[in-house]
Amino acid sequence: MDRGAKVVVIGDEADASLVGNVLVEMLSAVRKGHTPTMADFSYALGEAREEGVPDLGVVLAQAPGGLRRELGVKARTVLQKRYLDAIAKYDITVAIGPAGTGKTYLAMAAALSALLNKQVSRLVLTRPAVEAGENLGFLPGDLEEKVNPYLRPLYDALHSMLDLERVRRLVDRQAIEVAPLAFMRGRTLDHAFVILDEAQNTTTEQMLMFLTRLGTGSRAVVTGDVTQIDLPKGTKSGLIDAQRILARTQGIGIVRLSKRDVVRHPLVQKIVDAYEADTSDSAQRTNPIGSNGESDTDTQTCVQEEGDV
Repeated sequence: MDRGAKVVVIGDEADASLVGNVLVEMLSAVRKGHTPTMADFSYALGEAREEGVPDLGVVLAQAPGGLRRELGVKARTVLQKRYLDAIAKYDITVAIGPAGTGKTYLAMAAALSALLNKQVSRLVLTRPAVEAGENLGFLPGDLEEKVNPYLRPLYDALHSMLDLERVRRLVDRQAIEVAPLAFMRGRTLDHAFVILDEAQNTTTEQMLMFLTRLGTGSRAVVTGDVTQIDLPKGTKSGLIDAQRILARTQGIGIVRLSKRDVVRHPLVQKIVDAYEADTSDSAQRTNPIGSNGESDTDTQTCVQEEGDV
């Protein structure tokens, strides 16, 4: 609690100033009712070194206007807030980032809020049933039983926000539908909030098919991690194509989350760092001279889009 105590920061002038600014923002969050965690401090220090700390206290303490309070969900980082703002602003939002950045979780919170506030009449959750090193055909059971494990993360996100009985009632009256992406073909989704998860595992044709399902009064969020593509070798990811093709399309928001937005166990960010470092080392060994090819251009485009949102 804020009891009027004073904190003295000793060190290099620049570092002391940075820490002082972080503490001021944390105090602002505390006075607005937020209880900071160690993860909040770690994020705040990292963000301060990279981007400064403007309004960080507001981000941590303020519940986004579009989310229902009962869900107990709010942004934990600056880019997560920007992501939620984009969902509220655009009919289609594309979120790209590593595991643990809240891509699916925050989209689910926004979708449930829209459903419970009667802004949409149904919630449709879908993801491609792409095999990640395992053969779908060898799984036991009929088609539904084979596919359900791929949809489990969507159910997990649902159950973390609403109790099991309430979710069951919504599913029974078809206000919530969870289905493989293949089941979306040929449909028109009116007055729906649609989430496409694991979109990095769509083909270009599947992505186009999904985006053209939207009907009157519908909104969509597309999430994915372009570092975890499980498509067959030589198959282009629909998510990578979409961020390039739709970059300048009005009405579509593209947000790129980073490892600084990871809000899972602290080890998750270290794991992301380790794999990024290994990938970078491998690239240098393969091409020690360096390259100015397509991948560099794509990265620059995404960074620019992040600011545009």
